[in-house]
Amino acid sequence: MRARRALTACARGFAVSWLALVSITLSVLTILSIAFIPLAIGVFTTPPLIRAVRAHANHRRLLAAAWADVRIQLPYRALPADRRSGVTGQVELCTFLLKDPATWRDLLWLQVDMTAGYTIALLAFAFLPYGLEGFVLAAGVWEPIVDAGGTYWYAFLPIDSLGTALLAVPVGIGFVALGSVLSPVLLRGHFLLARSFLDPTPHMALEHRVRRLTETRHDAVDTSAAELRRIERDLHDGAQARLVAMGMSLGTVEALIEKDPAKARELLAAARTNSAEALAELRDLVRGIHPPVLAERGLGDAVRALALRMAVPVEVDVELTGRPDEPVESAAYFAVSEVLTNAAKHAGASRMWLDIHHQNGMLRITVTDDGRGGAEITPDGGLSGVERRLGTFDGVLAVSSPPGGPTMVTMEIPCALSAPNAAR
Repeated sequence: MRARRALTACARGFAVSWLALVSITLSVLTILSIAFIPLAIGVFTTPPLIRAVRAHANHRRLLAAAWADVRIQLPYRALPADRRSGVTGQVELCTFLLKDPATWRDLLWLQVDMTAGYTIALLAFAFLPYGLEGFVLAAGVWEPIVDAGGTYWYAFLPIDSLGTALLAVPVGIGFVALGSVLSPVLLRGHFLLARSFLDPTPHMALEHRVRRLTETRHDAVDTSAAELRRIERDLHDGAQARLVAMGMSLGTVEALIEKDPAKARELLAAARTNSAEALAELRDLVRGIHPPVLAERGLGDAVRALALRMAVPVEVDVELTGRPDEPVESAAYFAVSEVLTNAAKHAGASRMWLDIHHQNGMLRITVTDDGRGGAEITPDGGLSGVERRLGTFDGVLAVSSPPGGPTMVTMEIPCALSAPNAAR
């Protein structure tokens, strides 16, 4: 197992060392392009080169996660959506990219990657091949080398005869043993060095956090306003209209109760029907604001009740040792409701699976269906609304939906759980 791990690290170190050539090329071109900005040429060449640098850095982030389990976050500011077209827009884009601190950290990383990063990656590769060279020398290769140039130095060992060539074997074994230990460590060290430049600084992370909170605050305000308008509309068009009709009917009954008892009884029956329908609509409205089962029984039982009302069979698996805070619980419930409803309406699924559990301070919800796939987050779609709802609590939403399915929607909300028997 260790030998395989060392060989893998050796091969990966060799592959990563060649990426230093990309770093050199991008570094030279980008610096020259920035220098040419006063001549107006750089205004057009700098943005695509910075994008290339970011793509190169993102590729290193992927390698770091896949090859060394080193996670490197994205520090880049989102590009402005209202950028103008033409030369003016190009100038604005160039200015925006150069004002992003992550751009300059990427350029600094390129300098480090082509020097220290290259050296570390090359060392991760070098130990094992250099150790094998000792066996090759002892096999007879030493003789033509010595005949051609005198003494050949293998590490600290001068090879000028068969005896010294044979001594190269234990030295080579030592390098192989050293490489089996150091190669994985050096490869991880290469990516840790990259992370020190490519990861966002605390200031950048705080700036991103503030920007994210500002966006989610606006989303929360807009969502609340839209919800209030929906409630007002539902009351006006539904229960309120029925209650007004019922009041009018009762007024007519009062006038007809002595003159036309049969007609009065008919109007009373209609008023009773209207009152029952108004009550049902009010219950539905209350359930849409905050379902009673959610308040009384918690998220697990609420989503089970929700699953029973779905047209498509839903298999529910909930593992919660307590309850989240009420706002988080409500957001999670309505997010699940929206995702299940979307899947039932648009996915053409015959079955859905809902999994909810809490681990490491994170409420994780997964909704899977066997439908046609192709779901994606669009600005005006239902999943976008779910994403905004979760964003208010620093939650995230991810969608995996290849054409032909299956579709998996994953939601994560950071939260703590209260004690199972804690009172609400």
